[in-house]
Amino acid sequence: MAMWDRIKDQAKNLQQSQSARGSGGHGLPGQGQHGGHGSGQASGGSKAQLVGLLKSQLASVKTELKSGAYRDASMAMCALVAAADGQVEPAERQRVEELILSNEVLQNFPADQLRQRFNHHVDRLVANFELGKAEVLQEISKAAKKPAEARAVIQTGIVVAGADGYFEPSEQYAVREACTALGISPAEFGI
Repeated sequence: MAMWDRIKDQAKNLQQSQSARGSGGHGLPGQGQHGGHGSGQASGGSKAQLVGLLKSQLASVKTELKSGAYRDASMAMCALVAAADGQVEPAERQRVEELILSNEVLQNFPADQLRQRFNHHVDRLVANFELGKAEVLQEISKAAKKPAEARAVIQTGIVVAGADGYFEPSEQYAVREACTALGISPAEFGI
């Protein structure tokens, strides 16, 4: 429970800092535009509300998240979260794929591209977890050139990890590894 509280506080701090900065430049532009109701959601409420807040933050920058680097890093991130415990059951693969295809921001990309990239990474992780993880983290690191995209990749991973109401320790570790690959402090996201 403490982990979710820290993430909620971090989401609130991200929104407040964006509100102070305005909608240009660095971080995730446009987050501050939701400041009025976002703060209440971030300071209290459930894990589902937090996931909803992160989704809305991502949606607010949807028009800026159209690069191939974001697409590829996000699919690698989703695969890493799905395989965080070293295995991916068919039902879990299907559930994550459905989350990907229904994600508003990821709808910037053709569904077949998303599905193909996600499944490629999952297959690599399942075949040889350590080698697959190295490849996935390398793919994720390509988004580091654009800080807004890098943070959006992490948020996408947290949204996928938290969609079932749990943020397992193995998923938290996977997100921390992705933060490191992107040159972002995991503390920025409270993990």
